[in-house]
Amino acid sequence: MELDTGATAWMLTSASLVLLMTPGLALFYGGMVRGKSVLNMMMMSFGAIAVTAVIYVLWGWSMSYGSDIGGIIGNPFDQFALQGAIYDEAGEFIIDGFGVPGIVGVGFQATFAIITVALISGAIADRVKFGTWMVFVALWVTFGYFPMAHMVWGGGLLSGDGPFASIAAPIDFAGGTVVHINAGVAALVLALVVGKRKGFGTEPMRPHNLTLVMLGAALLWFGWFGFNGGSAFTADGFAGLAWVNTTVATAAAVLGWLVVEKFRDGSATSLGAASGVVAGLVAITPAAGSVSPFGSIFVGVLAGVFSAFAVGLKYKLGYDDSLDVVGVHLVSGLWGTLAIGFLATETGLFYGGGVNQLAVQAIIAVVAMVFSAVVTYILAILLKATMGWRVSEEVEVNGIDLAVHGESAYEGLSSGSVIKEVRA
Repeated sequence: MELDTGATAWMLTSASLVLLMTPGLALFYGGMVRGKSVLNMMMMSFGAIAVTAVIYVLWGWSMSYGSDIGGIIGNPFDQFALQGAIYDEAGEFIIDGFGVPGIVGVGFQATFAIITVALISGAIADRVKFGTWMVFVALWVTFGYFPMAHMVWGGGLLSGDGPFASIAAPIDFAGGTVVHINAGVAALVLALVVGKRKGFGTEPMRPHNLTLVMLGAALLWFGWFGFNGGSAFTADGFAGLAWVNTTVATAAAVLGWLVVEKFRDGSATSLGAASGVVAGLVAITPAAGSVSPFGSIFVGVLAGVFSAFAVGLKYKLGYDDSLDVVGVHLVSGLWGTLAIGFLATETGLFYGGGVNQLAVQAIIAVVAMVFSAVVTYILAILLKATMGWRVSEEVEVNGIDLAVHGESAYEGLSSGSVIKEVRA
């Protein structure tokens, strides 16, 4: 295959856009927490970048796309440290079927692993040890993310080469199962194992800076064009379809969320708009290449509605998912994965395709949930017994930023509600 410079440029751009999503997430999550722990929240995202990028080069790529072991993982030693993944026997760059050097694909896939584990951090904001989080990142991407990527995209159990493909070929265009269901379930398990924040349910824990939240949501939306558009693996019609579907579904989700807020609470809020952005992005991720722009409206608006209601479940069910990872990523990720069974233009139920696509989408979603829950629970309990998850009550009350990182996000401000909260 000859080098296609246009496709290569698109994939390099897409990889850069997806990498930008994690700093965007840091702003989104950072604005949602209280002012005394904003730096710690951001550091959890940047820590995810640092740990995952190194691990991905060493064994992450090989575990994701190396030779299959039991349909669950790729052989971690097959292309350890990218041996055999960059150059062919003649010393030339390996070129994939789209005319893109394989090393570009490595970079693109690494950014997916980074954002996935970073998403989980929102469920345990304000209360965990930074060191334990960093170790969890290394363990979870190894045993939670890489196997899931292999199962779905690397020819494993949940792929078109797996046993469920006899029903219909499973569809996950850009990560409904691998990224959002996986991270959403992990977030729920961690929230349960770590426990609630002090004062959860009895005192207000409002976002301290909605400007940061809105900016973070904007950067996530921008970066998501690389996430979904790049998953076409070249600059073609599927990339264009994914771009349009991503825009339309996200806009529809914002409308869906704001309508729910207006009728339920009396106000359409900026936090609701930003959360609707993320819900729509999550829902269209698995379906971006298989539904029409018209269908993406339904995917998006229902994602906004479903997640707007789902974020309140933590108060009814008593788990402290601090920044609503479960209500947004798990719920909208599940909906987007199942929506393919209804709205895929070639195989969906509403297009005369029967129930097979819906059935296989449900199966891969359930398998992904069970796998993620088991792996995350084992890792969470192991770390709880060895390193411990919680900071001391004093640190939690006074703020993790000063105690753990030795600095404050708002040092030097003389007045205002933010600095008062930092000093609380």
